[in-house]
Order: sequence, then structure tokens, then C-alpha cells
Amino acid sequence: MKTLAVIILNWNGYELLKQFIPAASRFTVSDEADLIVADNGSTDDSLTWLRKNHPEVKVIALDRNYGFAEGYNRAIKATGYPFTILLNSDVEVTEGWWQPLLRFMKKNPDVGAIQPKIKSFRNKQCFEYAGAAGGYLDRLGYPYCRGRLFECVEEDHGQYDGPATDICWASGAALMVRTDLYLQLGGLDPLFFAHMEEIDLCCRMHAAGFRVCALSDSEVYHVGGASLNQGNPRKTYLNFRNNLLLLHKNLPEKKGKRVLFVRRLADTLAFFMFLLKCDFANANAVIKAHNDFRKMRKTYKNHPEEDTLSLLPGHSRLIIIDRFLLRKKR
Repeated sequence: MKTLAVIILNWNGYELLKQFIPAASRFTVSDEADLIVADNGSTDDSLTWLRKNHPEVKVIALDRNYGFAEGYNRAIKATGYPFTILLNSDVEVTEGWWQPLLRFMKKNPDVGAIQPKIKSFRNKQCFEYAGAAGGYLDRLGYPYCRGRLFECVEEDHGQYDGPATDICWASGAALMVRTDLYLQLGGLDPLFFAHMEEIDLCCRMHAAGFRVCALSDSEVYHVGGASLNQGNPRKTYLNFRNNLLLLHKNLPEKKGKRVLFVRRLADTLAFFMFLLKCDFANANAVIKAHNDFRKMRKTYKNHPEEDTLSLLPGHSRLIIIDRFLLRKKR
């Protein structure tokens, strides 16, 4: 068996496969790495085109759409390579993109996950919103990145280049994991369905004693929003709901109640901001997210005894203060 599986999860992504598989195959398939498409029950011509034009790409055909989280869980269980990269179908890879990641993981057995530098496919001078140069969670659990603070995305001038950096979470757009650790921790939480499931996984890796890193020696370009565009009410719903679930799962019970109380107040401000913009669909998405969180939180009965989140890089900030009161953009 080869060392690395690069797995692309596909659901009715015929156009994306045609656009991005040629480079992914050319720069991935080797004596050490396989490229695999795990298909979430597509009904378009994705697999027909793939088998005809790229027989070197392995295929796992799932019987239905299991969502991002469970789709990857099933694919990774079925493969079992020592290392796995979860690669979004709308990512353009570059020559030699995976080798620095794999070398670093082999040399650092205490690292459970790592991401490359993730830049925008549409504007290649800029970082990409979902991941940039590595992610953090602030004191209220709001995610932000090296290179992205809320809607403000920086140009890449090498400001985050250098040795591998410890981060809180690595982006699921291009996420390398130790396969045995991934499976041991239960993989991505299928109840999340999509969005923030990789942040939850990284939090569990930290709790298990592993580091999560970002490495600027590797670079990919992400379209972003191929499934749901930024501002889509469904995306808003999943982000708000899953962020609450993430905090509920990964904080000690008493600390979690305190943080979630403040989060409800902060999310109420977000609700009114949507109303002021007459964006009633996204305002309703915030309400629905909180209502469904209250139902779903009962599923998670075990809470960690120690607060590992407060020890993670980037936790000291309050980004709603930084961005909206102090007007910071970095």
C-alpha cells in the first residue's frame, strides 16, 4: 500500500471534476500517493466522465449523499492509508503540493493534522476565506484565520511564511491527517453534516495531546462556496448551529454554559444586523440555528474535564471587538 491517499469527495460535481481533476491527478498520483474520488451518490455524469478520462484515479462509489462529514468518514474507513488528505473538489493544486506536508508529518509524530497555505482561486494574490494560512478560535468560539478576520481577507505578501506554525484548526479544504488518529477519534462528526466539522475534529486532536499546524511551503488555490455561496442562508444556518455544537462538545460543562450564554448575546447582535440589512432569510437562519442547537445538544452527554480550548493559539482575542469596535482588518 502507498503512504498517502488524497481523497476528493464529490456530489454532482461534474464541472468541478473536469476543471480540477487533471492537475490533481498530474501533481498527486505517484509511487507514494493515490488520488481517490469518493462519490456521494451523484446523479450526474461525474463517474462516467472520470472513469473514461482518468482511469488512474481510484473511485469509491457511495450509495447516497452522506454529507461532507459522513461521506469522508466512510471513504477513509474504506481506504486505510497511513496518511490521508481531505481535498475539496474545487481546489487547484500545484506541483509538489503534498510532499512538504507529508515530510513534516513523518518527522513530527505529535502532529495530528496539517494544512497548506490556502489562497483564492479567483484572486491568486489573496488568501482564501476558508482556511487562509491557518485557523484560530477566539474566546467566544468565533473562527478566524491568519489572513482573514470576518469578511476582511488579506493579500499574501509572505507575512505568514516561514517554519510550520501551531494553529487551532486546519481547513477541511486541504486537510492532511494521520489516518489512525482520525479513525480513533471517530472522524468528522456526521451530525454537523457540513461546515466546521474539521474545526471540531482539530479540537478533539488537541484534547488527545496532538498538535495542529499550517505549513507555508505548500500552496493550493481554493474556489470556495462551490457547494454554498457566502451569504447563503443554508450556509449561515450551518455555521451558526455547528459553531454552537462545537463549543458545547469541546468545553467543560460549566465553562460551556458561561461561554454559550455570552455567545447567544453576540449572535443576537448578528440577528439584528441581518434585520437592519433587510436580510430576513439569514436572520431566520440564525434563529433556526439556535433552536436546532437546543434540540441537538442533548445528543452530546460527555464533556471534557479540562478546558483545552483556552490553551490553544489565538484564543486570547475577541474578534468581534477587534473588527467592529477597533476596526482591525488583520
